[in-house]
Amino acid sequence: MDSTDRYDERDRERLVAEPPKRVEAPERTPFERDRARVVHAAASRRLAGKTQVHGPQVDDFVRNRLTHSLEVAQVARDLSRALGSQPDIAETAALAHDLGHPPFGHNGEQALHELAAPCGGFEGNAQTLRLLTRLEAKTFGASGESAGLNLTRATLDACTKYPWPAAEGLRKFGVYADDLPVFTWLREGAPAGPLGGPRRCVEAQIMDLADDVAYSVHDVEDGVVAGRVDLTRLDRDAVWAAVRAGYLPEASDDELGAALDGLRSVDGWPDAAYDGTRRTLAALKNLTSDLIGRFCGAVQEATFAAAPGPFVRYRADLVVPEQTVLEMAVLKGIAAHYVMHADDRVQLMARQRTLVAELVAALLAHAPASLDRSFADDWERAGDDAERLRVVVDQVASLTDASAVTWHDRLVRHGTGAAGWRA
Repeated sequence: MDSTDRYDERDRERLVAEPPKRVEAPERTPFERDRARVVHAAASRRLAGKTQVHGPQVDDFVRNRLTHSLEVAQVARDLSRALGSQPDIAETAALAHDLGHPPFGHNGEQALHELAAPCGGFEGNAQTLRLLTRLEAKTFGASGESAGLNLTRATLDACTKYPWPAAEGLRKFGVYADDLPVFTWLREGAPAGPLGGPRRCVEAQIMDLADDVAYSVHDVEDGVVAGRVDLTRLDRDAVWAAVRAGYLPEASDDELGAALDGLRSVDGWPDAAYDGTRRTLAALKNLTSDLIGRFCGAVQEATFAAAPGPFVRYRADLVVPEQTVLEMAVLKGIAAHYVMHADDRVQLMARQRTLVAELVAALLAHAPASLDRSFADDWERAGDDAERLRVVVDQVASLTDASAVTWHDRLVRHGTGAAGWRA
């Protein structure tokens, strides 16, 4: 059976029914169409100008949000195929998973979350859902409201990393209050999880794991090439502290030490510092490949050991071995200590947060003239200050790192105001 046949009509349904194409085109499944829509979305192109860890202008080698998303998509597609689910769904979810990220990566996300408190906060995954179902221009319903890319239910559900709304005490959530109607539609038929809470479909779990695998490995690779990480000389105490602060608060020294030993057992783990030669670059690339294979292979083996498969929608869950969780956390801790927490980066992040706050204030002061036409129209339709703030947050979140700086220069540094905004 083809994996596409494991999905029923409810899975293939779109919020707005679409008539058959009137032009000749190659036959494609609904999930192939979903993938094409995300690939061609304007928000996908903007990812090339958004920070992953290092800013896009730092070096030609390091990842940006687009290259990271492509790598996540490759991991997700391969794992999905191995587990028997539909690869196009997992790949599309992976391609889309960072669309909602604002300029300056997680730093910009945190800044916008604080600024957006009066309208419900900001969360990159909730913003992704908003882009896919509202902000991207593709399909309109009978009422004249945008349906975004109008993806299938199965694909939208796979894109939903956190299938719950914002609530007090929760930093991570997947939907804003005014997007609840489409969220309710895409979650139709979703069963409760093992503890009674929302359950993620297996395709969303694959996307999430692929993201974890990719950034745990690639952030370290970028740090090595940038000269910030030497895998032959690690400060264990500092790395362990970073792991506990950001990822696994309860992990013991013995557990983390065993995880590092496991990583060092990989054939490609270096025994000499990276020196920029083609030979050491090739060795580093082979190490990243071996680590990705190690993590995905462990998950695939554990998942098939727990259930026979194939793994589709809500019929099973991924099983991630504890050793794999610990090894990925150690890699994240290495990147966090040597890259994210470095003094120069901390200072840069403070300047970026100030820029975002000043830009939001300036846009609010000069809206709607300061906004792109589509967001200016949203501003005019907004019913109160909270809705107008959300429009400005949508506008800022859409910007790349470079365009955020340019807009800030025009409106804040040079004080052109609305009159000179489009000059």
